[in-house]
Amino acid sequence: MKLVLGRDDLAEAAVAAVREAGGEPERVGISPVHKASRGFVNASDVDLCELAIVTVLQAVAHGKPVLLLPLTTLGRHQHQTLVTMGGLSVADVEGHRVGVRAWSQTTGVWVRGFLTEQYGVDLRKAHWTTYEGHHVEGAVDPSWVRRAPEGTKLPADFLAGNVDFGIMGNELPADDRIRTAIDDAHTVAQQWSKDQGFVPVNHVVGVSEAAAARHAPAILAAYDAMRTVLTDQDESGPFPLHPVGFEALRGAFTKAAAYALEQDVIPRAVDYDELVQHTCAALDVSPSRLGG
Repeated sequence: MKLVLGRDDLAEAAVAAVREAGGEPERVGISPVHKASRGFVNASDVDLCELAIVTVLQAVAHGKPVLLLPLTTLGRHQHQTLVTMGGLSVADVEGHRVGVRAWSQTTGVWVRGFLTEQYGVDLRKAHWTTYEGHHVEGAVDPSWVRRAPEGTKLPADFLAGNVDFGIMGNELPADDRIRTAIDDAHTVAQQWSKDQGFVPVNHVVGVSEAAAARHAPAILAAYDAMRTVLTDQDESGPFPLHPVGFEALRGAFTKAAAYALEQDVIPRAVDYDELVQHTCAALDVSPSRLGG
């Protein structure tokens, strides 16, 4: 049973649990972890894989054999990821050039959702540039989005002034000229979470349908082990950064799905209960077994 997980603590717990359940686990080392998504979603080349939340939504919308295991491996506030180097602010997004690594990048979906919902931005009035395609075969950029020339990277393009704004998380370059486009982004993010009742989720865990059919006891054992690691963490703040269980993830998934549909990231609406039912049927468990 092949597993791809970016965090060592979660990987070690999952591997030990699978082995104790009678499986033969193999941790596949792929870094950064999002590079494993394409093979997992389109070819089921591993059995259990850390995935971006929007990749899960795209996979389901495109009929890929992917199940959600409701564990958050990465959650974070996102308002600070919209950056600029000039005198522009979030009020200037319309009419200006905005770069994002991929249209389906989860950080980008969250930020574009904030732009429309909180700041009244018409996304089609900004000039969008993407630098990579989608993890899910069949997904394409909207017609109103431009693809950068092959080999171009967002951080370099941003520093060169070829885009006015960038949406960047881990790939944000170190440069003293860079500042957040949203004033007091941390406070704004905290208030958004207070209003919504959750922190934006980036990465969760996916399981292939084939693995669920072959290794259900081992998958459930891995879930239990990773749940223990995540729930034992001491997390400050009113809302957990790493929610676990179907009900704990409902708010983030529902909001992300609505944003993704509005932004032409997914071709159809994806109802969260569809994900819950699909997983439970494949693993032959009730929702309550997985925190729902």
